[in-house]
Amino acid sequence: MEALFNLFTSLVDVFQALLNLVVSVVLVLLPWLPLLGWLAFFSLAVNWAKAYPILRRGGILGVLLLMVVAVLVWGSVAPPEGGKHYLLGMAVSNFTGKFIYVTMLTCMALMCGSAQLSGAFGTLAVFPEAAAEDDDHGHGGHGHDDHGHGHGHDSHGHSDHGHASHGHGDHGHAVHAH
Repeated sequence: MEALFNLFTSLVDVFQALLNLVVSVVLVLLPWLPLLGWLAFFSLAVNWAKAYPILRRGGILGVLLLMVVAVLVWGSVAPPEGGKHYLLGMAVSNFTGKFIYVTMLTCMALMCGSAQLSGAFGTLAVFPEAAAEDDDHGHGGHGHDDHGHGHGHDSHGHSDHGHASHGHGDHGHAVHAH
């Protein structure tokens, strides 16, 4: 009977040790969760195969402007205690420190994109093609077919009183007999 009690006590000790280990790991990772979420988002949720061509065509200017706005807002809203950031043993001013942080976060996001495009994430970052979107719109995404939206000839206030169509109100649709 004593052996059974010792076994039960040992199992309780093992579960307590596992619980302590889990709590310790969570306490270590908790401050890093925002950065881990940032990296996970830009690694797995952004379709970099579509984003990189946009950045190459000039979208990087929008990213740079967003970076400047983030530095200005973050530097104004949350200045560091003592007015200085301490990075790698150097004391830098508020806005310089925020600029370094924002630049590092942006570079990490771009590196996540490079890792995704290299195939490092395997099937975790596979995005279905948007072929279904192209089939739904027919006329290059303009949606010219009449789905009850009132784009027919009579819905524009024009009735067929024997007048020839002058190009307005017709929009290239066939006139339906009502």
